[in-house]
Amino acid sequence: MKRLEGYDLVILLMAVALTCFGVVMVYSASSIMAATKYHDGFYFLKRQGLYALAGMAAMYVAMQIDYQVWKRWAVPLLLGCLVLLLLVFVPGIGGSAKGASRWLRFPGFNLQPSELAKIVLIVYMAYSLDKKQEKVKFFSTGFLPYMVLLMLLFGILLKQHDLGAALTLWAVAFAMLFIAGSRLQYFIAVVLLALPILGYVIVFEPYRLRRLEAWRDPWKDPTDSGFQIIQSWLAFGNGGVIGQGLGEGKQKLFYLPEAHTDFIFSVVGEELGFLGVAVIIAMFFLLFQRGMRVALGAPDTFGRFLAFGIAVLLGIEAVINTAVVTGLVPTKGLALPFISYGGSSLIVSLFAIGILLNVSSRVRGPA
Repeated sequence: MKRLEGYDLVILLMAVALTCFGVVMVYSASSIMAATKYHDGFYFLKRQGLYALAGMAAMYVAMQIDYQVWKRWAVPLLLGCLVLLLLVFVPGIGGSAKGASRWLRFPGFNLQPSELAKIVLIVYMAYSLDKKQEKVKFFSTGFLPYMVLLMLLFGILLKQHDLGAALTLWAVAFAMLFIAGSRLQYFIAVVLLALPILGYVIVFEPYRLRRLEAWRDPWKDPTDSGFQIIQSWLAFGNGGVIGQGLGEGKQKLFYLPEAHTDFIFSVVGEELGFLGVAVIIAMFFLLFQRGMRVALGAPDTFGRFLAFGIAVLLGIEAVINTAVVTGLVPTKGLALPFISYGGSSLIVSLFAIGILLNVSSRVRGPA
């Protein structure tokens, strides 16, 4: 415990608790499917357990590294991340699944560079905004360069069929620019210009248009485009207040698609009910709130932007995922941090927590 003195223990506890809970829920949501497909009911549990251990190790390493070091690595990290994002399209290196090209294949592990891009963008923007200070209020020097970078990332991620990650990057970047002091009219102008582009991207991509139509009226096509969200609603409905009990959910039995990945929160709702859902949401809120406190107490501008960006990223991802599985927004492939199955998301999220904890150790006074 002495080694943990100075760190925000609430952030650490929330991250570890959510990760452990995620491992349990991945097993609950995937065991039957894993036994059928891989003849091993523990297939996803073992892999998620290894990802969790790797993520904890990454978090510990990031906790030990002075966050000021990331200033020197901001530009090389950004360039390296762009290379990784482009390598996805190289035959033999990149991997595809369900029409999306988002992965780099390694023996026993697939890396999703878009997950890395989220934390790398935060590091780069924190470094850049710290350098620019008051210049951020000027369009040509403090706003336009970030829009060019975001458009580049948007184009690459759109080619990967990863609109969810692209929009997440925009949301985080906008939040960081707003807190840095960019003028409101710049954001309004960009949003007005972006709406027709976004509309084109959705309307002229059949599967995105089907998702939008299913969101508006899933019962119009209940056996195809509306099937997933209807099954998600049934899971929450079955859960009631206290849930069916851990492991007792029925929707994961080949009814609810992606039950152990993007829609794992629906399984939580069915098995642990409203009370379980409320506890998880409260844990994410507490994690976000403590992250904001670290940002406010950071000793320098770079640390403030870094902590703020990480807290906003985790908060946005949690909000979007829960909004998707409850039907508040159209279906998007976005993991629930710490809980959804997947190595890239879990390891990057825990690494980001490690950076946030290092910033917290430099906070003046109690966090």
